Amino acid sequence: MTLAMPAAKHAGEELRDSALRQLDSAAKALNLDPGMHQFLSTPERTLIVSVPVVMEEGHLEVFTGYRVQHSTGRGPGKGGIRFHPSVSLAEVEGLAMLMTWKCAVTDLPLGGAKGGVAVDPRKLTRRQIERLTKRYTAAILPIIGPEQDIPAPDVNTDDSTMAWIVDTVTMMTGRHSPAVVTGKPVELGGSRGRTEATGRGVAFVTLEAMKRAGRAPENTRVAVQGFGNVGSITAKALAEAGCRIVAISDVSGGYTSASGIDVPKAIAHVQSSKQRLLEGFSGLSKISNDELLAMDVDVLVPAALEGVITPANAGSVRAKLVVEGANGPVTADADRMLADRGVTIVPDVLANAGGVVVSYFEWVQSRAGFYWELDEVEKRLEIYMRRAMELVLSTSKTYDCTLREAAFIVAVDRVARAIERRGIFP
Repeated sequence: MTLAMPAAKHAGEELRDSALRQLDSAAKALNLDPGMHQFLSTPERTLIVSVPVVMEEGHLEVFTGYRVQHSTGRGPGKGGIRFHPSVSLAEVEGLAMLMTWKCAVTDLPLGGAKGGVAVDPRKLTRRQIERLTKRYTAAILPIIGPEQDIPAPDVNTDDSTMAWIVDTVTMMTGRHSPAVVTGKPVELGGSRGRTEATGRGVAFVTLEAMKRAGRAPENTRVAVQGFGNVGSITAKALAEAGCRIVAISDVSGGYTSASGIDVPKAIAHVQSSKQRLLEGFSGLSKISNDELLAMDVDVLVPAALEGVITPANAGSVRAKLVVEGANGPVTADADRMLADRGVTIVPDVLANAGGVVVSYFEWVQSRAGFYWELDEVEKRLEIYMRRAMELVLSTSKTYDCTLREAAFIVAVDRVARAIERRGIFP
């Protein structure tokens, strides 16, 4: 008799399961009430919507969209919207949970949410993407709003996407609603510094981790996987601090130079490219994304998608410091493997929280109708990131645990305490 092998888990399921295992670990360390543990293990609200779009050719295509609110115990839900073929309910649930912890670890008065549509935007025209966005917005409108759930950009969405959401909500409600999203264009009430915030936050915690390890930037080789908004800004900021960026990559592949890459020139190439890709950028050696992860570097920043470092390739990672620019790029099993080898991992809930911190600033500014200058945004961002980093480091020492475990302990404790103080309705 032949036994059927269990089906391999989808990357989204891996991400959700990893988030749940981290919650379990924090709950055990905190001796969390079992009922509270169960409450935090499941989303408060899940919405699955059908998103029909009439194409230019006249035929109808239907896509599936999601919006998940994991916890609003500390405030309105907060989390991005992504357009990608891999979007699934499990992935969105896992990302929403991570947003809860990300807002809590940085001490923002917000909860966690996430959304997405299972679609390949590269196969759509800009007009079709606009239609998709507006129909998706109309479908999730009953559960979003400045005091309910505030979306933001994520994979394959940007300030234009957020502008379309603002327009849709304004047209459907009859009220100008700039605070319904963050990551908007500055002309529509977006915050200065929002676009660069996540990458700058990743660079800040990377440099802090290097400093505490006694590593000088000028002696540090860095590989950055993913050269979108987060990866490119991170690489640029680290290069400006003196680090040598020896490898970068995007969906077209990896590119490396032992002597260092001119990051501003690479960014300019991407911006001028029709496909917005590194492909064709001259003077570098071509490698695969898998080869980049295994490079002999001091710092590795996975800033692409989740689940790229797994038990299958964790053994080949040679960097001593891994900083998670993306959400969930290291699975729970791979995390343990790397930790056992002495690799320091700055977890996503802390490392890439700069984006949500400045999103919070934007939400505050939009609600007040009063906007800050760039230097004030950057100064406040550093205060929030430094405070979170110091608390996670001290918690790591108190509990004798990894930075990831410490970040989850801080976050879960804050959320649980807030819910306990509020009490369970009714």
